[in-house]
Amino acid sequence: MTVTPVPKSAKPPGELLTAEEKKANHIASEQKRRQAIREGFNRLTEVVPGLTKSQGRSETIVLQKTLAYLKDQLSENQSLVQQITDLGGTFPPSLKVVVNNDYVPPDYDDDDDEDENPSS
Repeated sequence: MTVTPVPKSAKPPGELLTAEEKKANHIASEQKRRQAIREGFNRLTEVVPGLTKSQGRSETIVLQKTLAYLKDQLSENQSLVQQITDLGGTFPPSLKVVVNNDYVPPDYDDDDDEDENPSS
């Protein structure tokens, strides 16, 4: 029977982390958080017109251009909704999400199982 030595970092369940392990965990978490933010900004540069990955972009510029783009999209949406309404068209309530330039999220039923199998 061969016995494998237990590494020094392995501890019995429930034992607290050492200061070094806490620091390593903190550093790893922070790196993961920063990477997620970078990936989010990279996705914005792919979606928002006028932004490119190759630019030496600042996050402030990305956010400003994204906000301007979203405002333009909302304005265009309102204009199209008004044109359709003027021509006598109607919309289901779930599609009419812009009210006075304020976004109103549609009501989504995320739990489809409740509708199919009512338990009460």
